[in-house]
Amino acid sequence: MMNLSAGVAFHARRTPNKTAIIYQDTLISYVAFYERILKVAGFLQARGIQKGDVVALFMKNSPAFLEIAYATSAIGAVFLPINYRLSSPEAEFTLTDSATKLLFVDEEFESIAALPFEHIIMNTLTQADSTKMPVISEANVGQIYVTKPDDLVRLMYTSGTTSHPKGVMHTYSNVYWKSVDHIVALGLNSDDVLLMVGPLYHVGAFDLPGVALLEVGGTLCILREFDPIEVLSSIQKYLITCGWMAPVMLSRVLATPTAEDFDLSSFRWCIAGGEKTPETRIRDFTRVFKKGRFIDGFGMTETCSGDTLMEPGMELKKIGSTGRALAHVEIRIADEQGNALPPNHLGEIYIRGPKVTKGYWNAPEKTAESFFGDWLRSGDVGYLDEDGFLFLTDRNKDMILTGAENVASLEIESVIYKLSEVAEVAVVGVPDEKWGERIIAVVVLVEGTSLTLSQLDQHCRKFLAGFKVPRDLRLVSSLPRNPSGKMLKRVLRDELRSQT
Repeated sequence: MMNLSAGVAFHARRTPNKTAIIYQDTLISYVAFYERILKVAGFLQARGIQKGDVVALFMKNSPAFLEIAYATSAIGAVFLPINYRLSSPEAEFTLTDSATKLLFVDEEFESIAALPFEHIIMNTLTQADSTKMPVISEANVGQIYVTKPDDLVRLMYTSGTTSHPKGVMHTYSNVYWKSVDHIVALGLNSDDVLLMVGPLYHVGAFDLPGVALLEVGGTLCILREFDPIEVLSSIQKYLITCGWMAPVMLSRVLATPTAEDFDLSSFRWCIAGGEKTPETRIRDFTRVFKKGRFIDGFGMTETCSGDTLMEPGMELKKIGSTGRALAHVEIRIADEQGNALPPNHLGEIYIRGPKVTKGYWNAPEKTAESFFGDWLRSGDVGYLDEDGFLFLTDRNKDMILTGAENVASLEIESVIYKLSEVAEVAVVGVPDEKWGERIIAVVVLVEGTSLTLSQLDQHCRKFLAGFKVPRDLRLVSSLPRNPSGKMLKRVLRDELRSQT
């Protein structure tokens, strides 16, 4: 098994002039892409990066993002994409916990560049600042690293039920089997042009199917940031055939008044699942993309995303389902003791297979808590019907899904508790048509104090990314608890849902 760039190298030899990447009207061929990967690999080696070292990317989408990721793999190092919406304290935790050796950061993120980590400032073009990254020829690149299946290729930090994110370890075996499953299930081929509009720090954008398309010689059309008009115009201009979008992104595209004015006939399918997809979104998709197919799905960062996908022709028959497990994925529904449940019985979703992470970085206790034998516990609740189709009914009780981001309620609560006015706080999510879930902070104040939503917002933004900041504040005299004193967030959620 070779490093990530092996597939690019193959197509660079076989079809050197075939377009690998489209970015801001620039076409990058496979041979040019591979040469740029080697250049960055040589640069990393010149900076002292060795096998196993962590190289972090705090960057928006660009070809350079992929070049750095692939070059890091080429020399046996580990790449770490970081959510560029994080605050400085959040980013600093990730960089420290991962023992990052080198950070690439876009020039617009000055606060991150000010952190005490060795870094390279990236300009807004597709390459690093020429004064920072000298031209290094292929001859200067050391031996390309040959991987083993269990070697780490990537770390991805994801919110959990704890106050700090966990570093998910992805091996080459995980990435290989993920790619195989997505190529087979989606029928990817060299004629496909994939819309890559989600942020590349996210498994949806990078992995579903993401860079798997490069394995079959297809083309990636990268958009730096999401804009619904640019999505529609790019599909028309570059004859894009497929893509992944977070549910909130697709909703904005479908709500664009001029959407049906574009020629979208090339677009065959779009994956935009990961939550309970409303039927109206599926029907709106068919209205705008008349030759396209909406594909619902379910997956996790811990599994490189895309564990189930809806199959062609089953969308209406199994409406509300996220599809069936892919070829090398097993899913079962289990009770609180981990015992398998029969069809149509609610329980926790367990996942097993070669694309499941081997655990969390430097966190054996968290790893042990997340597995039942060799089954990964998703924390999500659902059921399998008699045909093996998965239906989601609820998310992990302490997790909130807003937009495409998982947010740990405990993480937000720990920040709110820094306010001297707060005696108790519970953070929950309630259904929201635009974002999936809206974050609400329910607060018991210290007697004689006051707190406004504006004050809460200003405080939280000092420590949290904007998407984690509560959008609503409810002041109450007490929080619901059971006789043993455990907080009953379920009761809070039910009460708030009835009020919205």
